[in-house]
Amino acid sequence: MMMESDPITPDADAGVNERIARRVRELRTARGYSLDVLATRSGVSRSMISLIERSAASPTAVVLDKLATGLGVPLAGLFGGGREDAPVERLVRRAQQPIWRDPESGYMRRNISPPGWPSPLHLVEVDFPPGARVAYEIGSRENVVHQQIWILKGRIDLTLGEQLHELREGDCLAMRLDQPLIYSNPTRQSARYIVALCTEAAHPPGA
Repeated sequence: MMMESDPITPDADAGVNERIARRVRELRTARGYSLDVLATRSGVSRSMISLIERSAASPTAVVLDKLATGLGVPLAGLFGGGREDAPVERLVRRAQQPIWRDPESGYMRRNISPPGWPSPLHLVEVDFPPGARVAYEIGSRENVVHQQIWILKGRIDLTLGEQLHELREGDCLAMRLDQPLIYSNPTRQSARYIVALCTEAAHPPGA
């Protein structure tokens, strides 16, 4: 049975933005990056990173993806994880799964995977509005990220590099995130799909 979209309230948006702020700050600190270093690595301005870390800005999906790349994690890694003193749980109920809305395109993403669980696999559910388009300027990453898209409802046109894939209900596309990626919904109906991401640790040359 298909689940209906969950309403996104201003309070919910604020809660997820606070989670993102905390996560970006924790990852940056853990890696020993200053704001200037992360700005150089990600292509996001120092002032914007500072605003994001203080929950004073609502970053777009494209900006968050750049930050994730600069921090060496998949985009889903910026939404997961509770406070450091929170216990790690193997089960997360649907009502507890964080939902975030891209302020630019209006697309909504729900992090399905239990936050903080030590696994390279992340599951995300996306509700993509009619006519929406999101373009990620993906390049080389420190860690190899594999991704699969499974369409639950509607249609998504996905351009991977120079190749266009027209995905419809039931279709599944596998890829490696190492080239530009564009999502678009050319229809008048919303689309829904599952994203499965798996991060493979980078190996040094000759390993």
